[in-house]
Amino acid sequence: MTTSTSKRNAVRDLLKRACRKGLPAMLLAAVAMPALSPQANAQQPGEQGATQQQTQFAPGVVTVIPGDASPSETFDGPLALSRFIKAHPELEWDPTKFENGRPHFDPRSRTLIEMAKQVVFRREIYCLEFAFKPLRQIYVDVPLAGGQVQRKLVWYMVYRVRYRGNDLRPAADEIGGSKMYSRIETVSYQSRRFFPLATLKDQVSEREYLDRIIPSATPLIAAREQITAPLYNSVEVFNQRIPLSTDEDAPGVWGVMTWMDVNPDVDFLSLYVSGLTNAFEQDGEGPDAPYRRKALQLNFFRPGDAMNQTADTIRFGMPPYSNEQEHAYILDKYNVEELRNYRWVFRSVK
Repeated sequence: MTTSTSKRNAVRDLLKRACRKGLPAMLLAAVAMPALSPQANAQQPGEQGATQQQTQFAPGVVTVIPGDASPSETFDGPLALSRFIKAHPELEWDPTKFENGRPHFDPRSRTLIEMAKQVVFRREIYCLEFAFKPLRQIYVDVPLAGGQVQRKLVWYMVYRVRYRGNDLRPAADEIGGSKMYSRIETVSYQSRRFFPLATLKDQVSEREYLDRIIPSATPLIAAREQITAPLYNSVEVFNQRIPLSTDEDAPGVWGVMTWMDVNPDVDFLSLYVSGLTNAFEQDGEGPDAPYRRKALQLNFFRPGDAMNQTADTIRFGMPPYSNEQEHAYILDKYNVEELRNYRWVFRSVK
């Protein structure tokens, strides 16, 4: 038995004895946290014998959303490079300078200006698998600027990301000396990275809450959710390579998203997670062109009120009302045509 395992067993025995004596819960957490903290026991990259730690749960505890890469996302266009054309009027082809008003060798459609009016941008597309535990709440002592602490209600979600490979890439065939992109091929790499942007949205007031970094909340959440692997916040997860894995029991990388000052009366809400894929949409070209990133929208509803918020269960999905007016109201608030637990959407970057 390893030293870290012995420490954990000893702490668990201490917690059982303390619970029988009725010690406060916060005191128990303070005693247990130094030994049970996943960050304290995790080996750092480069240490001899370092391995990925496994965190497994019973079926149904973790909801898994598979990646969703589409062939239509591997290209944009044809688009006209309007800024380029306006910036280089000298490239405009003048038919009056050529015999019969035609180019000498290639058709007019192969002149530089004409080609700039029909540009197709191609790219590889990947999409990570996203799994998550229920959206929950916890009270945390949050440090203030003056060195004091304030007890705050924190909303959080523990999640896991895995890279399954099979990225989509346009494939070219040589036909008549030119490259023709008429098919899509799959490619896999050793790893990918996750750059999350998590936005919690109240679908009634349309107020949005960005993910907050709360270091003091991470160990409490890890202990409560029984996460034995390292648990990274939305900044720390940047530095973690997510290895290629096809095994259903692959550990993946675990992270946590946290929010504060959420409206206590919120009932219908959605979580938008960007960064799982590099797919995007853009209308036109240039810095002023509308740009939208592909995001995963997870829908939730909370049948509760501002009293005793931690006792409320935040349910995954949308509430199914039998009344037609109430059903139409729900569909309108979530901006969907039918009840959906989740969907992939393109959202503007603000």
